[in-house]
Amino acid sequence: MFRTALRNVLAHKARLLMTVLAVMLGVAFVSGTLVFTDTFGNAYKNKSAKSFDHVSVAIQPEGGSYESGDDGEAKKPPRLTDALLKKTQNLPGAASAIGGVMDFTALADKDGKLVGGDWGTSGANYYPGKDGKDPRYDFTEGAAPKSAGEIALDSRTAGRTGYKVGDTVRYSTDGPVRQARISGVFDTEDGSVLAGGSLVVFDNDTAMKVLGKSQYDEIDVKAAAGTSETALKSSVEKILPKETVALSGAQLSDDQEAMIEEQTSAMSQVLLIFAGIALFVGIFIIANTFTMLVAQRTKELALMRAIGASRRQVTRSVLIEAFLVGLAAALTGFALGIGVAMGLESLMNSAGASLPDGPLVIAPTTIVVALVIGVVVTMLAAWLPGRRAAKIPPVAAMNSVHATPTTRGLVVRNTLGSIIVALGAVMLFMDDNYVKAGGAGVILVGVIVLTPLLSRPFIAASAPLLKPFGVTGKLSRLNAVRNPRRTASTASALMIGLTLITAMTVVATSMGSAINKMAADSLKADYTVSMANYQPLAPEVREKLDKLPDVEASSPLRPAYGEVGDSYTEVSGVDEKAFGKLVSLDFTSGSLANLTGASTLVDKETADDEGLKTGDTVPVKFDDGKTARLKVAGVYEQNEMINGLFAPLAVVDPHLSKVTDQQVMVKMKDGVSDRAEDAIVKALGDNPAIKIQDKNAINNEIAGAINLMLNMLYGLLAMAILIAVLGVINTLAMSVFERKHEIGMMRAIGLDRAKVKQMVRLEAIIISLFGAVLGIGLGLFMGWVAGDSISGTVTTYTMEIPFGRIAAFLCIAGLVGVLAAMWPARSAAKLNPLMAIKSE
Repeated sequence: MFRTALRNVLAHKARLLMTVLAVMLGVAFVSGTLVFTDTFGNAYKNKSAKSFDHVSVAIQPEGGSYESGDDGEAKKPPRLTDALLKKTQNLPGAASAIGGVMDFTALADKDGKLVGGDWGTSGANYYPGKDGKDPRYDFTEGAAPKSAGEIALDSRTAGRTGYKVGDTVRYSTDGPVRQARISGVFDTEDGSVLAGGSLVVFDNDTAMKVLGKSQYDEIDVKAAAGTSETALKSSVEKILPKETVALSGAQLSDDQEAMIEEQTSAMSQVLLIFAGIALFVGIFIIANTFTMLVAQRTKELALMRAIGASRRQVTRSVLIEAFLVGLAAALTGFALGIGVAMGLESLMNSAGASLPDGPLVIAPTTIVVALVIGVVVTMLAAWLPGRRAAKIPPVAAMNSVHATPTTRGLVVRNTLGSIIVALGAVMLFMDDNYVKAGGAGVILVGVIVLTPLLSRPFIAASAPLLKPFGVTGKLSRLNAVRNPRRTASTASALMIGLTLITAMTVVATSMGSAINKMAADSLKADYTVSMANYQPLAPEVREKLDKLPDVEASSPLRPAYGEVGDSYTEVSGVDEKAFGKLVSLDFTSGSLANLTGASTLVDKETADDEGLKTGDTVPVKFDDGKTARLKVAGVYEQNEMINGLFAPLAVVDPHLSKVTDQQVMVKMKDGVSDRAEDAIVKALGDNPAIKIQDKNAINNEIAGAINLMLNMLYGLLAMAILIAVLGVINTLAMSVFERKHEIGMMRAIGLDRAKVKQMVRLEAIIISLFGAVLGIGLGLFMGWVAGDSISGTVTTYTMEIPFGRIAAFLCIAGLVGVLAAMWPARSAAKLNPLMAIKSE
């Protein structure tokens, strides 16, 4: 039986190639993902381990930095001070101790644009040790900065921007633009720099001043020769102030390694979900392929049964074939997966996300996973055709009376599918969003089970469209419904990919429109001004804007935080005189005119939770521990852009340890124009740290992020679509094989080759469009389910159907059918009529 199975594998190379491709692509995706994340994580681990070479013990604030108020917490007294640093330096067993600070610092390139992206542009201090050097930075050119007029730059940024020692650069940390001369260029193993960010280094005093620090973020202590980390940590713990902790270098390294593993794990899981979808789609194709192979060998299997082979042996021979095919596909897919991993790395680097250098990591578990997936998935998919083959009576099989699906089998399948769909529908009416999402998934499974039943009415409905093609159109329609299970299985493979693509497109389009409507309804301001990384903005920015003659009104949003009853909420300080010209609030009671003195506007959710109404007095306990009693000036409907409490600046400012703004809203006398925007940019000194956006820019930024995510998902799902194409090819090849005698007869009575090709192509298009219509219909349904959950939090969300993209999906499905039919149609047209008639 083993030799027979091996010969059968080699006897059907062309069709088995389709199965190998289907399995190979899924395995390549999975193994490529695992290799990439292992390589990525290992490189960062290596870099991280090196970055702690100068740290034996680190002193940190307990629970994070004490510097203040940016996240709503009250500023705590400084702990990591110069006095503590000097004590640490004098500890027995301490070779050196350095204090470190780091925060956002925007650096302008030679064109005035922000270097390093919104997130990865940092500034830090240079703290020389006893030897006059800071071990964090290895200078390759020039020297460390020594005054406020000097900075040093990391070598990657210097190479990217073309800056050299002696050049003058512009930078900003919280609003005002400063200039400095580059004193030196250094190498660093800082993670953000290795990932494409930038690092500017100041002398210690300048860093503390421009980064707004009153203490160090961390004090790093290096053990002297002969002193262990444990002994040094014990000494450090004896001098620790309250609310500080001492961590060993080994612990820091382990914590960072765990964080990196968590980050790479999340990315890996997202990619593996799509790999799983590709494999799930592949199961349909593999099952179809083995059904075809078994059909080709019906007489052979019957003969084996007749001479004594048992049902178990027949099934086992099919599974042996599946094992060999799966093994070959797994090995090939694993090799291809290594290429996928290298391609992902190149793609991310070309997109500007520089990854740390490191060797390719191929873990033993990755090899095992690839082999298990390839072999197990193939054998599972082949088990049912093998079992069916074994159940065909030998005499019936020898006479080519194939066992077609029984009426009872179809009734059982349709009943089961209906029950599954009903269960999913019930889940959709539950309040829990996760249960609703599960319900949508259950309905998808139910529709897959019901697809054979659905195929007949759909294909019957296509008759008018096929009528112009005459006899070939009618034959293609009849051929498509000849084996509804196989047609349904092929259509399901395409349906799954299009369901997900359509659902994501609907949600993304609707979300973009919701955000546009939200901005249009909420903002009357022409521009918003904020830091590029959305960190606090210096109040001087608004002062500069108010001096512009073109500015009609401006107001900051100055965040403070406090408790209102049982709720912890944001209280934004605003200019009460200008605020009404800059926003549009939907009041349920009260008005902006009442926002004077010790008063506040309250969003409806907070008002309902606390039982507040216009005219009530509400005590607000701010984070500085003081309580202000504010009169409710009005209650308004909140949205994602405007929510929380609003109070006059005079109410909020006394409770802030440091006055900073979240953003400044600006209304110009002549509205939005290039001239107005240029005036704002120049007034702020061409500041690379500041982002100036009108409503269109806000919408485009959000839409750009949504489209980027959507395009990435399209790319990932393309793998499933590609596998579905292989499925259509397999189905048509199977159909041509089964109808070889029939095609020969039609050729003999006058059907020419062109008509044969047309018949096969039309059949492919029908099957593809059937899968596409089901997929798009289910996708719209799932988009509605997802939107129903989103609309509960995003009030402006309404479902929008992107008709243009859906039409494109249908066209692509038709094109898939045409391309998939090329080889089977050519094979059918090349059949010798006499030989085909003779075959049975």
